[in-house]
Order: sequence, then structure tokens, then C-alpha cells
Amino acid sequence: MESAVSARPADRNATPVGTTDARAGDQASDEWTLVSGLRQGDVGALAEAFDRWQQRVRVLARRLLSDAAAAEDLVQDVFEALPSAARRYRGEVDLQTFLFGITVNRARRHHRSAARRLRALARLAAERPDTWRDPERDAYSRELGLRLSAALDRLPLAQRVAFVLCEVEELTSAQAVAIAGVPEATIRTRLFHARRRLREWLTDEHDEP
Repeated sequence: MESAVSARPADRNATPVGTTDARAGDQASDEWTLVSGLRQGDVGALAEAFDRWQQRVRVLARRLLSDAAAAEDLVQDVFEALPSAARRYRGEVDLQTFLFGITVNRARRHHRSAARRLRALARLAAERPDTWRDPERDAYSRELGLRLSAALDRLPLAQRVAFVLCEVEELTSAQAVAIAGVPEATIRTRLFHARRRLREWLTDEHDEP
């Protein structure tokens, strides 16, 4: 007599043993082919990388920088730097995580430039306190999403990077460490302080009459 197990028809949707490993291997091989093309300055390889990851890089850039135009500049900057950066790629992380690392490093440069502009604007606002108003910002501040965005802008860049990578992008600790280039304990400390500050700021805004 056949057992119930042997008589059961095969599951057509079941994934054969080894298929997941094979797919992972194919993906890794595909990424190395792409890296090889990038290192050689192949325009087609750069276009392929842009098509694959430009949207993820754009989302990350907009979360790291408060200005949409600056974020778009950052996206272009990242992909312009990719062929040169690909020569340093050793495969420790996947290519998307490597791109995120470039994005964070370039965002630090943009942030330093933006900080200089903000200091100049602050001086101008102090000279004209009665007229220097941004009604659009006042209106948007009532929206929770934009309040969070504004609060993120107030964080030191290192804490903002930790929060965006771990909480918004939901990357693993290993990926966040690889991108930020700091020990895991440092990432956790920065994330703790970022959460605390954001919670305090958003609570204070909510309690205001």
C-alpha cells in the first residue's frame, strides 16, 4: 500500500532544493559583470545601474537632504562617481548597499555646503525678524509627515543617517555599519539619540496650542 506521502501529488509551486542558492549565485555573478563594465567606463553598464537603483538612491537622498533640488543633484553626483568608485568594490556588500554608502558620503559633502547657506540665511533672518516668514512652511508644518521631515533636518547628520538607514530604509545592522563606516555600537548610540530627540520635538510640537 502506498503511503499518504508518496501518493500525494507534487506541489507545482514548491521551490526545488538549491534554487534559492542558484538565484543568489546568479545575482552575484550578474552584479560582478555589471561592476566589470563600470570599471571599464562602459556607458551601457552605467545606464543599467541607473535604471536599477536610481529610484532607491533618490528616495534616500531626499530623506538625507531637506532640499529636493539638492537631492536630485546628489543622485546625479552618485552615479557620476560610480564608475570610479566601482574600482574599490570588493563584494563585501551587495551593489545597492555599496551605492547607498556612496550616497551617504556624498550627502555629507552636500550637508556641509547647505549648512553654510543656512547660517547665512539665519543671519539675514535675524536682521529682518518681522518680514522673514515662510508661510508655506507654516502651513505644511501641520502635516505629520512634513513635521517629521523638518525634525529630521534638525538632527546632526550622523544621527540622521543612522535613523534613515535603520528606521526608514529598514536595513540590517550589518548593512548600516557598512554604509556609515562606523562600529555597530556607534550606529546604535546614534539611533538611540535620534529617536529620543525626534520623539521630544514631535511631542513638543503636538502639545503647542
